[in-house]
Amino acid sequence: MAVRATVSRFPATLEALESCAVQWGVAVTPFAAADERGQPPTTGAGGDRVPRCEHCWAYFSSHCDLERWGWSCALCGTLNGFDDDTARRFQRPDACPELNSSFVDLEIPVDEPEGGGDGVQARPVYVAAVDLACSEEFLELIKSALLAALEALIPGSLFGLMTYSHKIGLYDVQGPIPVVKNVFIPPDLEEDGLPVTLEDAMPLLAFLAPVDTCKDRIAAALETLRPTSSWERGAASGQEEDTVLLGGRGFGTAMSALIDYLSSEYGSTFALARVFAFLSGAPDYGAGLLDTRRYGEQYASKGVDADLALLPEQIPFYRDLAAVAVQAGVCIDIFAVTDEYTDLASLKFLSIESGGSLFLYANTDDSTLPQDIYRLLSRPYAFGCVLRLRTSSDFEPGNSYGHFFPDPQYENVQHIICCDSFATYAYDFDFVHNDGFSRHTDPAVIQIAFQYSVIEPVEETSGSESQSSASYKFCLKRRLRLRTLQYRPARNISEIYDSVDPEVVLHILVHKVILESLDKGVREGRQQVHAWLALLASRYNEALSSDAQAPPSSIDVDFSQCPQLQMLPQLVFALLRSPLLRLHEEGVHPDYRIYLQCLFSALEPSSLAKAIYPVLISYSSPDKQAFPRHTLSCAALIMSESPIFLLDAFTNLIVYYSPTADPSIAFPPPRDCLLRTTINRLKQDRCITPKLTFIHGGKDDSTLFESYLIEEQDVDGSGFTTGSGFVAFRESIRNVAAEIIQEEIGS
Repeated sequence: MAVRATVSRFPATLEALESCAVQWGVAVTPFAAADERGQPPTTGAGGDRVPRCEHCWAYFSSHCDLERWGWSCALCGTLNGFDDDTARRFQRPDACPELNSSFVDLEIPVDEPEGGGDGVQARPVYVAAVDLACSEEFLELIKSALLAALEALIPGSLFGLMTYSHKIGLYDVQGPIPVVKNVFIPPDLEEDGLPVTLEDAMPLLAFLAPVDTCKDRIAAALETLRPTSSWERGAASGQEEDTVLLGGRGFGTAMSALIDYLSSEYGSTFALARVFAFLSGAPDYGAGLLDTRRYGEQYASKGVDADLALLPEQIPFYRDLAAVAVQAGVCIDIFAVTDEYTDLASLKFLSIESGGSLFLYANTDDSTLPQDIYRLLSRPYAFGCVLRLRTSSDFEPGNSYGHFFPDPQYENVQHIICCDSFATYAYDFDFVHNDGFSRHTDPAVIQIAFQYSVIEPVEETSGSESQSSASYKFCLKRRLRLRTLQYRPARNISEIYDSVDPEVVLHILVHKVILESLDKGVREGRQQVHAWLALLASRYNEALSSDAQAPPSSIDVDFSQCPQLQMLPQLVFALLRSPLLRLHEEGVHPDYRIYLQCLFSALEPSSLAKAIYPVLISYSSPDKQAFPRHTLSCAALIMSESPIFLLDAFTNLIVYYSPTADPSIAFPPPRDCLLRTTINRLKQDRCITPKLTFIHGGKDDSTLFESYLIEEQDVDGSGFTTGSGFVAFRESIRNVAAEIIQEEIGS
């Protein structure tokens, strides 16, 4: 569990919080294998026996004060007595991890009826739902992706193959020849569901095949997939062939029926089922049909703000379906491979609220879909998670951000259906009362409790049997992960500024601006970000300047006396240049914006910072790094005089050779050099597969690389200027900061 705060020294009072203008909160990656310093948790049993405070229900931790007959809660100070069991356990400190560490991961007993114990087979279940209202190229990519997925699945997993168009196809691959049963989807939205339930068409346990014994048959079934012809779609909808538009994609009906199909075995056959939904366009048939006509030129003529109109969901169907999926223990990952408008604004809820991910690929030619799905299945994940953040009594959690759904009964409790080691959530804080921390000498305390389940394989072989005849069983493990942290209140604003973590500030700022954009539009989001940086600059100058009447030209917008703040202007400038906040008329596709919203709101702070403001590293040779970080400007390239640059934009890795690079330097770089080793390490540490591009300046098209050199570009997206991009942006911040200072002096 990694926890990073925006400031390591908390503001002591409400006045200090308002005066510093810095975001106050934390970013939490609960299923990370180690903390933010790389230290793993102390493990053990007895997660159900950790003492809890009688007043605030916080868990005992090593930060609590021990008395002879009890303990004082580190959060609220309440004195709690020991019961007999706890008193006996605490007499053996080595057997009580919570006594010795503030970061523990403890096992909780699971009852046999819930899938616990080694004898219960709560097997992992995976279902691929493939769109057949598609092109041949789309299907070839999906086949490659699913073959990669089969290699990543652990033996003993169950796998189901389903197709959909104007009909749903269920594949039985457990016999010698793959058999498909079709159920037609009614075109009339008023009809109540399918004419035949999927369970009646094929029993679920005939549909779900063991991967270890049926992998070849599943691969054979994939080879039989063909796009649905327009003749078939026309016959199904009662239209003539030549009047049928390319369509018949009954995605909503298919997902609804699949969730209902799987729900019958939830809790017996599986504890979590993951569905991989592959889409080649917008659902345009049956329930959940989306009208793609809302994307086009009509907004310009009607004077409607497209950046606001295209961001909310069109219909509540998919959000409601996500709630059903959660109840059925089904997590849905959506993989959209299309450059057409698909209305991800409506579809996204089906994935992010069920614990899944949303992927978007503009074309099939250079898609990383096979690598992404293999990576997704290869990393560990937790499910059935409950996340709870508690604080000491003087402050409290304000807003919470991330892909979860809040508990309907308890405050500050979030449910996460599926959580991997990259998934990150954020909280900001408010003071309970205007006085702030009542005792500035006492530390502020945060405690994060994360309860989750994992499925672990138990391989059983008898002594006389060979390894090939092994039988696979799985056991369900429930664990409680606890992290308790202390933060000292700052004595003054300078201490707050010196303790800022700019990546976490950006992390919370991005969450806020996404919500602002969804509510009021992209323009309002841009204004919010710009106004915040100007306010921060004004507060910084007021706090550190001895001359309150200083002229505007002397206002320091580079934060020259505070290294921790110096990166923020560039991060904000890059955020405003990002497609996340670029305007519709600048050519930003609404689906791509939604994809970025979903991606950025799940990244941990360091990854998000790279995605917003890429890291540019120079190399004097493929085996020798020259400088670890440059600004994103053409001037930086010229000044460095290095022949090779590596640009890490999180989703893209670009190796750029300068036009003046010595011809004797190998291009592309050799496999065993330092540069390649660095690239391979960066790829391994990523939740998605970055695209790797090699560009030789002067010989290859350098447009992609140059597009990331943003500091000479205008912040409003009007193109390149004569070196006034970031410079002009700084001046605009300086002017607004000066106006704020003058207004406050006048008042």
